[in-house]
Amino acid sequence: MATPLDDAALDTLFRTARSYNGYTDAPVTEADIRAIYELTKMGPTSANNQAARFVWVTTPEAKEKLAQFASSTNADKIRKAPATVIIGMDLVFNEQLPWLFPHAPTAKDWFPTEEARYTTAFRNSSLQGAYLLLAARALGFDTGPMSGFDNAKVDEAFFADQPNVKSNFIATLGHGDPSSIFDRLPRPEFEKFNQLL
Repeated sequence: MATPLDDAALDTLFRTARSYNGYTDAPVTEADIRAIYELTKMGPTSANNQAARFVWVTTPEAKEKLAQFASSTNADKIRKAPATVIIGMDLVFNEQLPWLFPHAPTAKDWFPTEEARYTTAFRNSSLQGAYLLLAARALGFDTGPMSGFDNAKVDEAFFADQPNVKSNFIATLGHGDPSSIFDRLPRPEFEKFNQLL
């Protein structure tokens, strides 16, 4: 059985962690990115499908390329962040299942329709994006997940060579600037949105 995390770890991951709108100048290195991914990939997905595809935007040219497809507020965040990651989803993820889920040789045939593949890819890439946020926090980074961009144009610009990959959401990444966050917004009490049956 797993050992519960201590309060300091829970604060880092959840209670005092925030979504940042700006960052310090401290860099995010390739080694940092690889370390984040090594944790992210360990989170559970349906039949280990690993449907997410990640594009890490770190150079000024790549930042500007992505920023032009975002809302004005988000564009500025992308330009200034040390890194931004595009969390995409592979709509033919099932083609990878023979090696990702080898104990079920027919697993690639479990998703025969476009609708089934889309639903599964969207759900699991969203999960993996959330794992990425927690992995980044666990390694001492802050994040700023966001929508507010033109998915079709991002897909054309960043996934043109992978037409089966579509963008889900994006997240900035770095060491957060405390002056860039708002006051903590309300969080509902258990009774508001939960049922015990």
